[in-house]
Amino acid sequence: MSEALNDLATYIGERLNVDVESSVVAFGELTLTVDAGDIVEVLSFLKRDVQCQFISIIDICGVDYPDRDKRFDVVYHLLSPRQNMRIRVKVSTDEDTPVPSATPVFPGADWFEREAYDLYGILFSGHPELRRILTDYGFEGHPLRKDFPLTGFVEVRYDDEVKRVVYEPVELKQEFRNFDFLSPWEGTDYVLPGDEKAK
Repeated sequence: MSEALNDLATYIGERLNVDVESSVVAFGELTLTVDAGDIVEVLSFLKRDVQCQFISIIDICGVDYPDRDKRFDVVYHLLSPRQNMRIRVKVSTDEDTPVPSATPVFPGADWFEREAYDLYGILFSGHPELRRILTDYGFEGHPLRKDFPLTGFVEVRYDDEVKRVVYEPVELKQEFRNFDFLSPWEGTDYVLPGDEKAK
């Protein structure tokens, strides 16, 4: 299988009119890294070329690397039933630079891109209706970013008195637990509750 994927990588590199930054075969899949501005052309080629025929889009997801200048990767997973192969295409972008939408090539990319926008804040230019899909109206932030606070900013509850959903600042109902992470085989420096009689 890896030989067929290496042959496919060579074929794509020769036939594609855009520069492929990297091509890696790992875990039984080919991963291409291209410039974000070329993604529509790359996806069109992979879908329509006779040797490729990656006609099914499986997923579009985001990955956050906050220490990089281009902190986000947008990862496209495609399937070719005719070739019985999968391919992954990656592009990098930052918080302000939109990635061209894949909806002209794969109309099913609509909701995947909305999800990446909602959860990571990745922008897609040319998207027919880029708005939140999983979080509530008025939600602040993007919950899958690495810098998003674990407790969130606000909590939501239904108030029976005003007969509507209300937003309030987060209030922690219990103290955070402190774990000692000591080995249970070596024993602890203190007596655990219930072990007073054991010694």
